Amino acid sequence: MTVLYQPQYVYLDHAFQKGMGVLCEDGKIKETGTLELLAQKYPEAKREVWDNLVMTAGTVNVHNHCFQSLLRGLSCDRPFLEWRDEALYRFSPRLTREDIYCGAVFAFSEMMKCGVTTVSDFFYMHTYGRESDEMIVKAAQDVGIRLVLARTMYDWDGAPAGYVEDVATATENTRELMKKYNGTGDQMVTVLPAPHSLHAASTEMVLAGHQLAREMGCCYHIHVAEEPFEVEQVMREHDGMTPIEYLDHIGVVDDSMVIVHGVWLKQAEIELLGRKGGKLAYCPSSNMFLADGITNLVDMKKSGVLIGLGTDGACSNNRISVFEEMRMAALLQKASTLNAMCLNYEDAFRMGTEDGGKLLGLPVGEIKAGNYADFVGVRTDVMSMQPISDSGEQILPNLVYSMQPDAIARVVVNGETTMQDGKLLRISELEVLEMVQQTMHSIGA
Repeated sequence: MTVLYQPQYVYLDHAFQKGMGVLCEDGKIKETGTLELLAQKYPEAKREVWDNLVMTAGTVNVHNHCFQSLLRGLSCDRPFLEWRDEALYRFSPRLTREDIYCGAVFAFSEMMKCGVTTVSDFFYMHTYGRESDEMIVKAAQDVGIRLVLARTMYDWDGAPAGYVEDVATATENTRELMKKYNGTGDQMVTVLPAPHSLHAASTEMVLAGHQLAREMGCCYHIHVAEEPFEVEQVMREHDGMTPIEYLDHIGVVDDSMVIVHGVWLKQAEIELLGRKGGKLAYCPSSNMFLADGITNLVDMKKSGVLIGLGTDGACSNNRISVFEEMRMAALLQKASTLNAMCLNYEDAFRMGTEDGGKLLGLPVGEIKAGNYADFVGVRTDVMSMQPISDSGEQILPNLVYSMQPDAIARVVVNGETTMQDGKLLRISELEVLEMVQQTMHSIGA
């Protein structure tokens, strides 16, 4: 079906414009232009009139742990290691296949209501082998969100047994999932290797993840320098080398690398990462919640590091809105540098949309011909989006700095409306909440 969307304003070419339309067909954007021209050119197209709505590309959440939504509120105001033991290590071993599915449906549903249309889920619960991963895929398909499954490769035996695989098993399971979903015509699911970190994946596991990424022509994701203890451990175990220095020493710092967090990096590491084409998944709210510190985005940008925004898991944030992360990213950098202009609302918005799509290697995050038809419709008749002048110049700063979730009225993913008037269309919110309550009872939380 060919659909012509007619919003009040649409974000095209890095500006909100009035009188413009977006023509979509088979889940992709076919053409953009003036409404008058598109209506003349495609008279048979179905009209979707979005009165009092501005259209922007759906946001891209480049780092999440969906099962952690079930653990929200169970360990707050704790240092990282205490938080990990009290929440993750205590409750996650109790999760059944159905519980894993429940957590993913819960997380993806809430994200969609917050305007997320693509999520990269860094998933490391392998209690049931590839069946665990398939629960995440099924949940994404049922909710209608676009999924990048960052399939974690984890072999530190200090973690719950369900997290741990040997190198051969992790490589085989990840490769099989990649073969099943990548490049098969399924536009909605992609799988990437994700060796967890230098403290939870051996050097052999990191090398295997990197090799798999090069073999399959994709990126790999890895937590790097989130906490000081990780930096100290790496330096102690590897002749004084810092995390990026050691990763470069073993040959895995290149344009296939996406580091997560990157809080405790030296200037030389930042420059090395940028020089070799590395990317950053930045999670400002989680870094604040866990008292991790503040990533140096200003120097990251100067060094050419591509940056996308992630929420991290919902028990270390505890919200999962990328619009929220845009605001947090900009404000946190201003506070840390004492420079109001170091990272502006345009930078933050791009990180949460267009640059997130580039980081994941997907044609998402920008409204242009050839990209997937993933949009968000935001109400202009709510207080948090006002005032708006006729030129529309206030829309973008209002989206980043003042918008409240009740302004998000519609979501379209792959050309399908998945939320309308604030209500999910593919799945019953009441049933999701009932499922969550049953799961929490069953795991004794």
